[in-house]
Amino acid sequence: MTNMKNVALITGASSGIGKELATIHAEKGGDLVIVARSAGKLEELKKLLEQKFGVKVLAIAKDLSLPDAPKELYDELKKAGVEVDYLINNAGFGLVGQFHELDWTRQHEMIQLNVLALTALTRLFLPDFVQRNKGKILNVSSTASLMPGPLQAVYFATKAFVASLSNAIAEELSGTKVTITNLMPGATATEFGAVSGMDKTPLFKKTASARSVAEDGYNGMLKGRLDVISGVTAGQKLMMSMIPLTPKKLLMKQVKQMQQTK
Repeated sequence: MTNMKNVALITGASSGIGKELATIHAEKGGDLVIVARSAGKLEELKKLLEQKFGVKVLAIAKDLSLPDAPKELYDELKKAGVEVDYLINNAGFGLVGQFHELDWTRQHEMIQLNVLALTALTRLFLPDFVQRNKGKILNVSSTASLMPGPLQAVYFATKAFVASLSNAIAEELSGTKVTITNLMPGATATEFGAVSGMDKTPLFKKTASARSVAEDGYNGMLKGRLDVISGVTAGQKLMMSMIPLTPKKLLMKQVKQMQQTK
């Protein structure tokens, strides 16, 4: 696979926003490294993209919630001589419920995937980008990063970490041609809703399509934008603009109401 060109590495690529991001990149003639846990789904996507767009796709089944997985992935690509041009950290999941009642192992896996895997991959690939003075990173955060999230305490906190990290590194890179973009989707029609239990909440009554969110994120990454907010209604946009002005207790009460599944 050494003769791959214009390569995008996408985590969580087997469904939802990740799958759409992979499709968009393939449509533009770019080669891909797609990563997710499900080998079957990845192989299906690989076949589809290679046949439809004539691009090269390397599918790597890996559970990024395991501590050593990011380094293994990086080493595997180095060994194969694959040079990554775009790093898209999209893998992540959420859980709804009271922090003290939710399974700790699952919450720990969430922090490992949403925070540590994303941070590790960014740290592993960034020196190569800086050395070449070329490369773009897209980190998928969430509009959840803008506030604390009662009933999704850990998920909201992981996304706040992603947004803060991405913005800070973007400024560190300001003297280079390397950019890092923070994508903040609102409620999006993907498997995320069902996995987290969010599909039963008022917040998910109106969802954006994964394709439209992926397009916004991909185009924002190409332009090197700092933040991209996507998939939010006019009402939600207004509410988001009010966050800094809303007393925190009231804000958290509103967020909690939106996330109640009963």
